[in-house]
Amino acid sequence: MRIENNKVFISGATSGIGLAIARRLHALGNQILVNGRDEKKLNETVNELKGSIAIKADLSLEEERLRVAELLKNEHPDLNWIINNAGLAYTHSLQNGANAFELAKNEINLNYLSIIHFTELLLPQLLGLENSAIVNVTSIAAFRGHASIPTYSASKAALQNYTNVLRDSLAEQENVRVFELIPPLVNTPFSKEIGGQEHGIPPEEVADELLTALSLDQYQVPVGMTKQFFQS
Repeated sequence: MRIENNKVFISGATSGIGLAIARRLHALGNQILVNGRDEKKLNETVNELKGSIAIKADLSLEEERLRVAELLKNEHPDLNWIINNAGLAYTHSLQNGANAFELAKNEINLNYLSIIHFTELLLPQLLGLENSAIVNVTSIAAFRGHASIPTYSASKAALQNYTNVLRDSLAEQENVRVFELIPPLVNTPFSKEIGGQEHGIPPEEVADELLTALSLDQYQVPVGMTKQFFQS
């Protein structure tokens, strides 16, 4: 598919993987709609990525998803890509029962349910445009959960299954392609607590792999160590 001259909404785009993807796509001439919750970071990002647009919203909240979807429909009817990157992870142990239920509720809400809802709200618009794409960011943890992030791992496994079924459901139409970006441990603020700064790959590597896959219509995009799960 064409990776230039699109209008792209990226959730969680002010740091880490989201920001790296935004920079790469912006350099190719795409217009970026930068989503985040921190106004200072949003302003810094749109000042760096000239011509981009800040959309401040907390997509974990249903009313915010409805508001943003309506805004995109009315003010950006040519939006043809959404990259569902925003996520939440807690480090905790199931062994000591440290409030796992409450933590899992928050992770499942943002990492899974909010993406289903936001995609549902934007899908009619994407279906009406050419060269449309939905990119869901899962994780290596979707294949094998880690004890330090047990309920996060489960939420990403759920998102992975939903992404596969969404792709199958849209297989007979030509306008929308569904991609899954599957990074390993990445050196971002998000993964600091689980060793990302010491052992994670650069977020730019993830962004580069995604752009290559998009240009080739490669729908599953394993990065780094995740590729071991796709070896024959």
